[in-house]
Amino acid sequence: MNIAPLIEYFAGVRGQMIPPAALSDRRFLAALLTAREPGPIPAEVNAQLDTLLSKEAEARGSVEADKLPTLAARGAASGAVAQRMRLWRGDLTVLRADAIVNAANDRMLGCFVPGHICIDNAIYAAAGPGLREECAEHIRRQGHPEPTGTATLTAGYHLPASFVIHTVGPIVPSHQPTADDEAALASCYRSILDAASAHGGISTVGFCAISTGVFGYPKDAGARVAIGTIRDWLTDHPDSSIEPLVSAFTPADEAVYLDAIREVLA
Repeated sequence: MNIAPLIEYFAGVRGQMIPPAALSDRRFLAALLTAREPGPIPAEVNAQLDTLLSKEAEARGSVEADKLPTLAARGAASGAVAQRMRLWRGDLTVLRADAIVNAANDRMLGCFVPGHICIDNAIYAAAGPGLREECAEHIRRQGHPEPTGTATLTAGYHLPASFVIHTVGPIVPSHQPTADDEAALASCYRSILDAASAHGGISTVGFCAISTGVFGYPKDAGARVAIGTIRDWLTDHPDSSIEPLVSAFTPADEAVYLDAIREVLA
């Protein structure tokens, strides 16, 4: 697909010079979209961008969340909770779940730093500008930044997931979470599950590791909060159809979660 018209439009809006070689550079277009503030896009440009994002989503493929083994099936834990819960190592942006979780900041507009490796950036890049626009409208209606520990549901746009559930976790620059930080992180997980349950049409929910990136929450402590809070919610809602899936991006992250599962679900 010829992406030059898209690059010319989005660069032109910013008054940005375009090196001739950049007119066919998908990374340059990604950078323009990442740094772009929310706002209307002409219908013709939007249609071209939708075509590009749809083709890229098809090329990436998807993984069916409900086909992945539960903790019980993979022998990681036993009991009723383990029969409803999954651990998966992979990229959330290819997970075909009813909803995936985004670890947002309080502006709830995604990451504006081109090339930055974070789940916020990955989700907004794969979903397309419609996601940023919906989140901006949510913040405009709300009249204030997104509070820590809550959850907001939006459409998934070009993601395989039907919905994205956004939550703002606690920021722990010292990497030494307090009791209040732990309570705030637990509130994120409960709020996500409550929002999914309240929607009525959501069963599979793919979780990222909230707050454990640039927000500074230690991964091992964050994993214990995640597994423990999800366990408690499932125990308190035995008739719910919600099937949580915890996503780990690297083998090391998966090992951290497995340790937490053994400790918390023993």
